[in-house]
Amino acid sequence: MKRKLAIAATALAFLSVGVPTPQAAETPDNTEETYRLLDLFGDVFERVRRDYVEEVGDQELIEAAINGMLTDLDPHSSYLNADNFKDMQVQTRGEFGGLGIEVTMENGLIKVVSPIDDTPAFRAGLQPGDLITHIGEEEVIGLSLQDAVDKMRGPVDTDLTLTIRRDDQEPFEVTLTRAIIEIRSVRSRREGDIGYLRVTSFSNKTYDTLEEAIDELKEEIGPENVKGWVLDLRNNPGGLLDQAVAVSDAFLESGEIVSTRARDADETQRFNAREGDLTDGKPIVVLINDGSASASEIVAGALQDHRRAIVLGTKSFGKGSVQTIVPLPGHGAMRLTTARYYTPSGRSIQALGIEPDIRVKQAVIEEIDRAFPRRSEASLRGALDLPQDAEDEPAPEHGAQGETDAEDQAADADGEGEDRPEDYQLTRALDLLRGLALYDGRQG
Repeated sequence: MKRKLAIAATALAFLSVGVPTPQAAETPDNTEETYRLLDLFGDVFERVRRDYVEEVGDQELIEAAINGMLTDLDPHSSYLNADNFKDMQVQTRGEFGGLGIEVTMENGLIKVVSPIDDTPAFRAGLQPGDLITHIGEEEVIGLSLQDAVDKMRGPVDTDLTLTIRRDDQEPFEVTLTRAIIEIRSVRSRREGDIGYLRVTSFSNKTYDTLEEAIDELKEEIGPENVKGWVLDLRNNPGGLLDQAVAVSDAFLESGEIVSTRARDADETQRFNAREGDLTDGKPIVVLINDGSASASEIVAGALQDHRRAIVLGTKSFGKGSVQTIVPLPGHGAMRLTTARYYTPSGRSIQALGIEPDIRVKQAVIEEIDRAFPRRSEASLRGALDLPQDAEDEPAPEHGAQGETDAEDQAADADGEGEDRPEDYQLTRALDLLRGLALYDGRQG
């Protein structure tokens, strides 16, 4: 009995760390019920220790119980032992080891939220929405999310085979080689007279890197020549809330960016923009897809609600909750969902996602072969000739900013155009910005 009481007291101590105790829990009836349930936990714990087919350590059982309690709350709460907590801190700093894949749990399987650019998972062609059914020879069903992540990590240059289920296709295997994942959270390049900014995640230095990228592109293109900006948040799984706020603030002069609302109304927080727009009010198109989650949805939602940007692409992932990392001294930490976030207009996107202003699916552009030669006025019998006084007139300059296609401009800008496949959504975004610039020029 003393043993069981000690176990119950230990479990109660774990349960109470960092979590406010509701007022109702102080009543005698609730206290008695709590200890009765903890006594049940002690009974199960003792029976497993004594009779399970293989010997299991006390720490392993306690950690499994805690993780089971947290993961049963929602897909994003979990227990992090000391090693996992250390890994998470390294990842937040922008570097970690593994496959380079952001995942969540869905119906007992591991679901890909998005692969990270230039990682083994990205190069292997994994896509948002893919379901991982097996890690090596082991079936995923029955594993916790953290267990699955642990199995996907390992020594650099070792191979791991994943079994993937994609839409209605037959399951297939993909072999990846583990690598050190160094996250460049911001990539940039010029697309002719438009600045292209790709944010792949929100880690500690995202805003600083974004600010540097904007300054460099302004200098390269010329501040007065920049027609607009593309902010690419596709397949961005999220990250730090403060970085999402800072990135949003980079494009806003004022107003609310996001609010977070916890169970206690007094803990509501509101984050507001400060004066100063790094892009000088130039038009912005934000690209999103179903791999855009959490912090990237905060940015897209803020710019959309303030009508600061046009959001283009497909509906985002729909993760509208905030997780707090609560350190447990000597025992790692727990990741606990503590609030929901709301866009400036007061909408929650939890399980809904951000709906783009212009819905554009990714597609492949193919030129249609004509069965007959193209006809024009000049090909008609008896068509009038071009007047002689019109032959010497210069062509109008209305197409100056849009004559070269996006792929050629990219090649001129960084020499990589030949190797980069055509991106239909990006092409639409560039066309939209050039159209806005052309319209504004005519209005002026």
